[in-house]
Amino acid sequence: MNAALLLLADSRLPAGGHGHSGGVEEAVRAGAIGDLPGLAAFLRGRLATAGLVTAALAAAACEFAAHLASDPPGAARPGGVPPGGVRPGGVRPDAAPLAADPPGAASGAPVADGAGWTRLDAEADARISSPAQREASRTQGRLLLRTSRRIWPSPVLDAQAGAVPQGVHHPLALGAVAAVAGCSPAEAALAAAYTSVTAPATAAVRLLGLDPVAVHRLLADLAPALERIATTVTPGPRDPCDPRDPRDPHAHHGPEVWEALPAHAAPALDLLAERHVRADLRLFVS
Repeated sequence: MNAALLLLADSRLPAGGHGHSGGVEEAVRAGAIGDLPGLAAFLRGRLATAGLVTAALAAAACEFAAHLASDPPGAARPGGVPPGGVRPGGVRPDAAPLAADPPGAASGAPVADGAGWTRLDAEADARISSPAQREASRTQGRLLLRTSRRIWPSPVLDAQAGAVPQGVHHPLALGAVAAVAGCSPAEAALAAAYTSVTAPATAAVRLLGLDPVAVHRLLADLAPALERIATTVTPGPRDPCDPRDPRDPHAHHGPEVWEALPAHAAPALDLLAERHVRADLRLFVS
């Protein structure tokens, strides 16, 4: 377990997460949520759909970012960083399954792969049907990346921000930041799954005046599901028999693999998001 994971999942991280209800505000207005059982059903459904997808995207982004920041296996680490220590940019050598740098990369220097981030962002975009949800995701991603580049400065985050200037989707920003902070893909997935239910739960407390202890009991009941999702979507070690060039930045987790990421649909969330963006009065951004 990495302490940075707690920082990423902390609602006090100044990245605008507290301003998003994850569909709860409109669900309350529509009468779909009015009590604890209604909230429990909403959270379970959200976790099994949007939560699963965001967790998978965060894990993919974390592995890709860790790869871009990796140094060649067996190479001396710049600045005398010992085995098991932290590389420049804040990525642990054991944070994710890593391959060697692409040909021509300077030893220890992160690889700026704008095309890779653009393609992964396109995969995330294709998995969000609602234009309102897409905009909310990009807004959250942009804010998270802007904040995190001050907390964990890294060329990897600079490259991601430059590759998607309109704002990278939130789970991709979360995954990249997790890698730079030294977290593994499984930890990035867990953080994404966790925030997919905690933000709506907090919004429900504020909107309905529910007992916060009872709401946290609902979240505690979801803990096994959160861990299961994080394990399910985390990429495994690279197959040594894989014929693809290990120096290729896309060799282990690239476009041909990203296309197979889960795409569980949540039509109710899409409809709620489209109704919410047109509401005359909104307490939350989304």
